[in-house]
Amino acid sequence: MNNLVLSDKEFQQFRGMIFEIAGISMSDAKKPLVSGRLAKRIRQHGLPSYGDYFRLLMRERAELQVAVDLLTTNETYFFREPKHFDFLRERILPELANRSTLRIWSGACSTGEEPYSIAMTLSEALGNRPWELVASDLSTRVLEKARAGLYRMADAEDIPRPLLGKYCLKGVGEHAGSLLIDPALRKRMRFEQINLNAPLPDLGEFEVIFLRNVMIYFDLETKRQVVRRMLPLLRPGGYFIVSHSESLNGVSDELKVVSPSIYRKPHA
Repeated sequence: MNNLVLSDKEFQQFRGMIFEIAGISMSDAKKPLVSGRLAKRIRQHGLPSYGDYFRLLMRERAELQVAVDLLTTNETYFFREPKHFDFLRERILPELANRSTLRIWSGACSTGEEPYSIAMTLSEALGNRPWELVASDLSTRVLEKARAGLYRMADAEDIPRPLLGKYCLKGVGEHAGSLLIDPALRKRMRFEQINLNAPLPDLGEFEVIFLRNVMIYFDLETKRQVVRRMLPLLRPGGYFIVSHSESLNGVSDELKVVSPSIYRKPHA
């Protein structure tokens, strides 16, 4: 039991599964990641091999969701790629000042650091004016953490000090060393499980869509399909923001480049 080895054949099974469900293309270099992240679950179930665990996933939907969560969780942190938040505050929000309600979608929110960074930016700039923020991810596990809004104090180093003091509560007692996002801010947000690799639910239209640090895991055709599904939810004149390591070149010709990693849907 302590000598679990992921064979090439078994790795291909998991690789095919995660591509079919999440659209994520795993290179051969991801084999140790798959092995490491699933080993504990295999031992918890008392199974002798990765192949036996794969067969379990085909029978039990709840465990399949656990495996997908384990294999799709990615690193994130507050105010990652800060120029995007500067652009939101300095360019987008003044442009949209006449909107009755500004709506933003964080399409791959992971454990919540991105949407909370957006929410702090909105709250600071808009005050009491109405805004809505939908944050979604494929993983139920990271969404639970995001909804809770509880983080290690060490995670706060990238939050600007004025915002840290205004929107984060310092943990005491059993939560010492932690910070909690202000409940009033959390109440203004909606977290939903959404698979971007499947038909999307009716979310309404958005002025801004953030889809950062997720398409690097997709092949070209999957990128095209994901963006094609999302674009009807972006209002004409709305902004579509990807990470600095990503590009929509060859993915969509409906969006126009504003600056590297920031695109805009033309007005009708």
